[in-house]
Amino acid sequence: MILVLKLWLGFLSKLAYGGNQHARAKLYAIAIANAIPPGKLRYFLFPLLSIFVFTAEVQAQDQYGFISIDCGIPDNATYTDKRTNLNYVSDAAFVDTGISMKISTEFRTYDIDQQLQNLRSFPEGNRNCYKVGLKKGSKYLIRATFVYGNYDGQNQAPQFDIHLGSSKWDTVETINATMIISKEIIHVTTENDLLVCLANTGSGTPFISALELRPLKNASYKTESGSLVLFARLDVGSTTNQTVRYADDVYDRAWTPYHFLNGAEINTSQTIQAQNIYQPPSVVMSTAATPANANENMTFSINMEDSTLKFFVYMHFSEIVKLKANQSREFNISFNETQWFGPVAPQYLYTTTVYSLSALTAEQYQFSLHKTERSTLPPLLNAIEIYYVLQLSQSQSNQEDVDAITNIKSSYGIKRNWQGDPCTPQGYLWEGLNCSYSDNDMPRIISLNLSSSGLTSEIAPAISNLKLLESLDLSDNSLTGSVPDFLSQMSSLKFLNLTGNKLSGSVPTSLIERSKQNLLVLSVGGNPNLCASVSCKRDKKNNLVVPVVASVAGVVIVISALAILFCGLKRRKQKVLQAREEDAKTNNIYKSLKSKGRHFTYSEVLKVTNNFERVLGKGGFGTVYHGYLDDDTQVAVKMLSPSSVQGYRQFQAEVKLLLRVHHRNLTTLVGFCDEGANLGLIYEYMANGDLENFLSGSNTNVLKWARRLQIVVEAAKGLEYLHNGSKPPIVHRDVKTSNILLNDKFQAKLADFGLSRSFPVEGGTHVSTVVAGTPGYLDPEYSVTNRLTEKSDVYSFGVVLLKIITGRPVIAVGAERSIHVRQWVSSLLANGDIKSVVDPSLGGDFNINSVWKAVEIAMACTTPTSTGRPTMHQVVTELNECLEIETTHYESEPLVSIKMMTESTPLAR
Repeated sequence: MILVLKLWLGFLSKLAYGGNQHARAKLYAIAIANAIPPGKLRYFLFPLLSIFVFTAEVQAQDQYGFISIDCGIPDNATYTDKRTNLNYVSDAAFVDTGISMKISTEFRTYDIDQQLQNLRSFPEGNRNCYKVGLKKGSKYLIRATFVYGNYDGQNQAPQFDIHLGSSKWDTVETINATMIISKEIIHVTTENDLLVCLANTGSGTPFISALELRPLKNASYKTESGSLVLFARLDVGSTTNQTVRYADDVYDRAWTPYHFLNGAEINTSQTIQAQNIYQPPSVVMSTAATPANANENMTFSINMEDSTLKFFVYMHFSEIVKLKANQSREFNISFNETQWFGPVAPQYLYTTTVYSLSALTAEQYQFSLHKTERSTLPPLLNAIEIYYVLQLSQSQSNQEDVDAITNIKSSYGIKRNWQGDPCTPQGYLWEGLNCSYSDNDMPRIISLNLSSSGLTSEIAPAISNLKLLESLDLSDNSLTGSVPDFLSQMSSLKFLNLTGNKLSGSVPTSLIERSKQNLLVLSVGGNPNLCASVSCKRDKKNNLVVPVVASVAGVVIVISALAILFCGLKRRKQKVLQAREEDAKTNNIYKSLKSKGRHFTYSEVLKVTNNFERVLGKGGFGTVYHGYLDDDTQVAVKMLSPSSVQGYRQFQAEVKLLLRVHHRNLTTLVGFCDEGANLGLIYEYMANGDLENFLSGSNTNVLKWARRLQIVVEAAKGLEYLHNGSKPPIVHRDVKTSNILLNDKFQAKLADFGLSRSFPVEGGTHVSTVVAGTPGYLDPEYSVTNRLTEKSDVYSFGVVLLKIITGRPVIAVGAERSIHVRQWVSSLLANGDIKSVVDPSLGGDFNINSVWKAVEIAMACTTPTSTGRPTMHQVVTELNECLEIETTHYESEPLVSIKMMTESTPLAR
C-alpha cells in the first residue's frame, strides 16, 4: 500500500491557529510594583499593573513563560480564551505603530476564535516590528496568525513578508478573506529582545491577527544551525477531526487531523504516557493509522518544489492495542529505500519518538515503515512532525550604535517608525538613517537626519556614542541649551547642521577651527542667542547655584519627612485592615467548606477509616490513617494525638492555609473534623508515601536519578508558589523529605503546613518568630536571629536536595562526632570527587553534568548567610535546566522512551 502525503505550503496556510497569555507578566507586574516607593504612587499604579496577574494560580503555573498577544485589541485589555483557557493581552505594549481594526461584520458571525476577530494594520512605513523581551539563548515556538476578513472593505487580500529579526522568515499570502494563515518557527533567541516584523512588498498593506510565543526545552528540536520552520504537524487517525492544542498539548503546538487514504485506523480511550522530552498529547497518541493489509508497508513522501531545503522529521509511536501473548508489533523505518532506523517496538500506552539527528537532504523524501519477520502485526504511526531548516542572518547593527539610537529615540520621544534593527535588512533602514556595510564588520550608523522632528530640550548626549557618525542634521527644531563639547570630539563628523533652533552660549572653539580647516561643514544660523565666534565668552552664573540647590534641598527634606510619617501611618492602618480582612475571608471559606459537606463528624471519620483500621504513618501531629469516601475515593486521615506537641493552633493554621492556597504541587485538603477533642485533617491519598521512605536504605525500590530530579523540581515549584504565588507570601518552615509526598504517578507534593507563617504586610522582608523546624534542615541564620524569611525555606530545600543526591542522612552520627551532609559534601568537593558524592545505589546511572549542576544548586541554597542564597524562582529555573541535561542523557539515541524512574517495571495506566 503506497500512502502519499502531498504537503504543499498552501495547505499549511490552512493549519489551525491559537494562542494564550503569559503567566510571566504576573512576575513583571509584581517586580515593577515593588520597585515603586511605598505611597500613593504605588497604590495608584499597582491596579494598572495587576491586569497582567492571572486570577487562577494553578493555571498561571501551567502557562508559565507563555506570551500571547491579541493584535489590535484596546490598550491594557486582557481576556481568557474560551476554547483553550489561555490568557491574552493587547499588543499595545509591544509595538509603536499601526492602527487597530476589526474584521468585517459578516465574518465575525463565523465560529472564529476571539483572537482572530481583531487585527493591527500597518498602512505606513515599509517595515513595522513587534519587540518582545526574552531571555537570550532560550528556545521558543513562535507563531504568527493572520485573518484578512476584509477589514478594510477593499476585498483585496494582501501579500507581504514576515521577518524574524533582520531576516525574512516567510511570505504571507492571504488569498481570500476567510483563510486562516499560521506561520510557525522554532527559534533560539540570540538577543534579549526578539523582533517580529512585517515588511511591505508593494502587494497590499501588512497586518497581523495574533502573535504567540511558547517556551520549549533547549534539548528538544535540535539543529546543527538555523531555525526550524513548521512544514506539517499531523494527528494521524484523529477520531474528532479537531485541531488539538493547549491544554492537551503542554507546549500549545497545533496538531492537524490527518487520515491516510486506504489505511486502517485504530484508537484507544486509555491515557498515553508521554515522558520523553517532546511530550506529544495523549489525545493525539491515542489514535493511529496502520496499513489495511497487515503484510503491506506504510509509505509516505514529502513533496516540495524547493529541493534545496533540509528537513527534520519527528515520528511519534505508541502501542494502543493490548497485545495477546502470541502477538507482536515491530518494524523498521527506511528513508529513500535505505535503512534509517529500527527495529521499533512501541510500548503499550507509552510514547516513543524517532527523529533525525541531522538534517535530511535529498531530491525526494520517501519514508517506509515495514514490519520485521518476527512481527505478527503491521507498523503503525500515531503522529508526525516535519520541519525545514531556515538559516537566519546574524548580521545586525553594532550594539553600541543600537543602544545609542534607542536612547536618542527615548530621550526625544521620537514617533517615527523606528522599529527593529536600525540598519538591517538593507532595504528597510530606519527613516533618517544611513549606514555603512562591510563584509567583515557589523553595519554602523554614519548619518542621522532629525530635521523638523519637533525635538525639544538639549542635544542628547547619546549622540556621542555614534562613534562613526559622519553627518548630523538637527535643524529646524526647538533645541535649547548650549552646543555640547562632545560634538567636537566626534572625529568622524563631517557635516553638522544646527540651524533654526533655540541654542544659546557659544559654539565650541574646536568645532569652529575644524570648520575653518574644511574638515567639517558647520551650520548654526537661526539661533538668536548662539555666538559662533572664537572671541565669544560664556556668562558665569555659578553664584546662583548654591542658594537654588539649598532651597530645593530644604523642600525635599520637609516633603520626605511628611512622606515617611504618612507612609508609616498608612502601613500601620493597612496592616490592621489586612489582618481583619484575612480573618473574615478565612472564616467565610471555613463556613463554605462546612456547607459543602467537607466538614466531617467524628462518626463519619470512623466510617471513612473503618475504625482506624490501616495506619499509614505517624508524626508529631498524630497518626495518619488510610480511608475511603463514599465514592471510593482514597484519602489519608491525619488525627491529632491528645499528647501532640503541635496542638490546636497548628491544626487551625494548616486548615486556614490549605483553604487559601491551591497548587498542583501542594497536597489538597479534602475536609476536616473539628468535634470536641477529636481533630482531624482529610487529605488526598498519596499512594507512594513520602520521599524519605524511598531514600532510606531499607527500601528496595531505588529511585533513579532522573526521577529524583523530577520530584525535586515539582517540590520546588510548590515551594516557589508559596513564596511568590500566594498573597501574602508564605514560609513553610518545615521543608524536609518526609514532608514531600508522592502520588501513584510519583508526582511530588509538599505537605504538613502546621508550622507555616505568612508575612502580614505585603512587601515585608521578614517575620520575627520563635524558631521552629527540624534539626539538620533548620536555617542556621534563622535559628540565631529569629528572623524568618523565604530564604529559610531555601536553606531547608537545599538540604533536601543534598539528601536526594547523596542518599545520606542529614546528620550522620559517628563515633567521634556528628557531621552534617553539607559538610560531608563540601569535603569531597574540595578534592573534586563528585562521583563519591552521589548515592551509590544509583550504580553510576546518571549524567555527571546534571549531578554537578544539582550539587552546585544545593550548595548555593545552603549558604550560611541568607543573602547569598538564590530565590526559589531561581532554583526552579536552574533545576529545570538540570533535568533537561539528564533527559538529554536518556535521549542520546534517536529512539527514546523514558519510563517511570524506579527499578520496577512501570505499570501501564
